[in-house]
Amino acid sequence: MPGGSQGKTIVVGGDGRYFSPEATQIILRLAAGNGIKHIILGKDAILSTPAVSALIRSHKTDGGILLTASHNPGGPENDFGIKFNISNGGPAPEDVTNSIYKITETISEYKSMNLPDLDLSKIGEFNHGPLKVTIVDSVSNYVSLLKEIFDFGMIKNWLHHTTPKPTVLFDALNGVTGPYGRAIFVDELGLSEDSIQNCVPKPDFGGHHPDPNLTYAHELVEAVERNNIEFGAASDGDGDRNMIYGKGAFVTPSDSVAIIADWAEKAIPYFKSGVKGLARSMPTSGAIDLVAKDKGLECFEVPTGWKFFGNLMDAGRLSICGEESFGTGSDHIREKDGVWAIVAWLSILAAANKEQPGAGINDVLMKHWKKYGRSFFSRYDYEECESEGAEAMMSHLRKLFADSSFVGSTLKASSSDTSFKVAEADDFSYTDPIDGSVSKKQGLYIKFTDGSRVIFRLSGTGSSGATVRLYVEKYSKNESEYGLDAQVGLKPLIEVALGVSKLKEYTGRDKPDVIT
Repeated sequence: MPGGSQGKTIVVGGDGRYFSPEATQIILRLAAGNGIKHIILGKDAILSTPAVSALIRSHKTDGGILLTASHNPGGPENDFGIKFNISNGGPAPEDVTNSIYKITETISEYKSMNLPDLDLSKIGEFNHGPLKVTIVDSVSNYVSLLKEIFDFGMIKNWLHHTTPKPTVLFDALNGVTGPYGRAIFVDELGLSEDSIQNCVPKPDFGGHHPDPNLTYAHELVEAVERNNIEFGAASDGDGDRNMIYGKGAFVTPSDSVAIIADWAEKAIPYFKSGVKGLARSMPTSGAIDLVAKDKGLECFEVPTGWKFFGNLMDAGRLSICGEESFGTGSDHIREKDGVWAIVAWLSILAAANKEQPGAGINDVLMKHWKKYGRSFFSRYDYEECESEGAEAMMSHLRKLFADSSFVGSTLKASSSDTSFKVAEADDFSYTDPIDGSVSKKQGLYIKFTDGSRVIFRLSGTGSSGATVRLYVEKYSKNESEYGLDAQVGLKPLIEVALGVSKLKEYTGRDKPDVIT
């Protein structure tokens, strides 16, 4: 913490996973022993990641500690994690995390104060040894912020005064957003309890893998299809990711952020005065780039990691951004925000119904594609691969890219005559336009002459093995293709990607664990 810890105020909270209460008591003792003045703590140590960012910003604190392993499973045999956010509310940048790591190499002692456990269930202000602790309602500050951003009256009018009434289902996957979902969907929007499910945070997320995608949010997908629900949505363990899914309509995260950007000024009061700029992570499809071009806005391509968006936001050059990994957000805070994105979609549908009564998710998608074209996009995740094999695959690709004959070569699909000519192949690097910092080796990519891309990254916040992520993207202006399933439209490109990488040979995997 810049300037040391003496006299500082920090926010503490997390997603309620196993060991969170015990870790919170340890943090309180360490804070007291190291001169922290004031801790703002979520009731029962519960705060979503976006809510922590909002509290840091609204209370102008010196940062925050989040007890979360994001979208990874919780429980005695699963993951636990700790994040530090800085005073702008965003994830600690690399210079801060590097400094923390250096301290771990030389630390020989630490200071702690022997204090009894504090009752985390009581809201109020408490003296805990020399430490001032304010325990706050986990939800109210964040919901108040959303009510400043969105027109809840417009959404309620659409939900309650449309014939027939739209049906809604929100699934928190027993993660942190359960109380937030109930506060918004039931208390604020006046929907019944049937509009929410899995909304009690549990230390093991009720056995769920709290990652909002088609594989792990299958209960939501099945309920939406079975009950013909117009609007379904899920959030992840710590509340920073989201999935939008209606009857027969899955919205890819790449399309989601592009559509939010396209509708922002029309559907969301927060953006009535204009959008400053747009951005996406490098693996995310170029759908948002097309919106930026149409609206004459700057559009940034950054490495994966929300901290890269924060610099642009703080400089006043970015309003809306997203990652293909189901993260979407804006400059209202400095974290991706799953519930914000879900309410943004409710706002878009409410606004769309003013123009086209009865418009649903599919109608919004088709209208967008007819204007901008469709970026077919998919991600294949091969989880917990042997690290040695995964690294060998990446080395193979780097050697291939270094061969001067690779660019200009033609790669052919295995099951058809479809082929792709290589236009460019490299390891993505990024120079931050605000502070000039350079981030290298952020993902291997191949761009083809028809605009298609394949990308390979080793990723994962889990505790074992390596996750290989394969991204494939194909752009189309052919309206006859817009209704195709993405896997059908992308099949030749996927075959090329698997062939050129020799993924099966290096990892031993026949198929991915997750397809999104």
